[in-house]
Amino acid sequence: MPFIGQQPITGAYSKLDSITTSATATYNLQLNGGAYSPQSANHLLVSLNGVMQAPQDSFTVSGSQITFASALTSSDSIDFIMALGDVLDIGVPSDGTVNTSQLANDAVTTAKILDANVTTAKLSGETVIQVKSAVDTAARSTTSQTFVVGSNTAQVTITPRSASSRFIIYCTGVMSADDGNDGTFTTIFRDSTNLGQSATGLAHNSGVPSVSVGYSPFSMTILDSPSTTSAITYGLRFRNYNYDSDGFTTSRLGNHIGGTSNAVPTHITVMELAG
Repeated sequence: MPFIGQQPITGAYSKLDSITTSATATYNLQLNGGAYSPQSANHLLVSLNGVMQAPQDSFTVSGSQITFASALTSSDSIDFIMALGDVLDIGVPSDGTVNTSQLANDAVTTAKILDANVTTAKLSGETVIQVKSAVDTAARSTTSQTFVVGSNTAQVTITPRSASSRFIIYCTGVMSADDGNDGTFTTIFRDSTNLGQSATGLAHNSGVPSVSVGYSPFSMTILDSPSTTSAITYGLRFRNYNYDSDGFTTSRLGNHIGGTSNAVPTHITVMELAG
C-alpha cells in the first residue's frame, strides 16, 4: 500500500553505545548502558575504521557480545554499531486485520475456545457452547398431588458461561398410574422454578377411565433464559392426579408393563446456547 511521506515501520532501530577498543576480539554490546542481545549478526551494521564489516565473516554475535574475526588494537576505531530491529517484533495488529489466513494450523487451542470471554464475545446466538446430560435408571413413584421439588429424579447442574445464554432442556422417560381413572403430570424445574404450567407442567399421561392402567412415554423440551452465571440445576418433577376422587393413587416413573425390574431410564440433556 503506497504512503505519502515516510513508510510506517515496525521494530526497534537503535545506535548502540560506543565501544573503546583494546587488544581483544570480543566486546560487550550495550544500549543506554544495559546489555543488548541482537537476534543475530545479520541484524547489526558495524563500521570499523571507516569500513563496513560483513556479518558472519568479519564478526559474529553470541548473546550480548560481538566477536571480530581478529583481535583489535587500541588504535582501531569502532565508528558505530546500528541494530536493525528485532525479529518478529511486528507490534500490535490493528483491529480487524487478522484473518483466517494469518492463523497457523492448530494455533487456536481448546483452552482458548473454552475461555469464557471467547464464548460470550465471539460466538453468535444459537451456537452450542456446552452440553451436559444425566440418566436416572431407578423406578420412582409419588402419591403427591403437587410437583415435589427436590425429588431424586434425573437432573443436571450446570454453570452458565454468560448471563445472556439460553438453555434448551430435553427430558424423556415413561410414566404410569396404578389406576386407569388416574393420571400423571411431568415438568422440568430450574432450581425451585417450574418451567411449565404450575399445575399441569409440560406433559400429561392418563389411563383409560374405568378400564386399565396407562403406560406412556413422555418427551419434554423447553427453552429457558435463566439470566445468571451462577450454577443452576435442571431436573424432572412429576405428580399424581386423581380423576375420580377415589383416594390418592400412585404415579410411577420408569415403570413398565412387566413391572419395576429393569426400569425404563429417564434421560435429561441440557445445552447452553451463546447469547
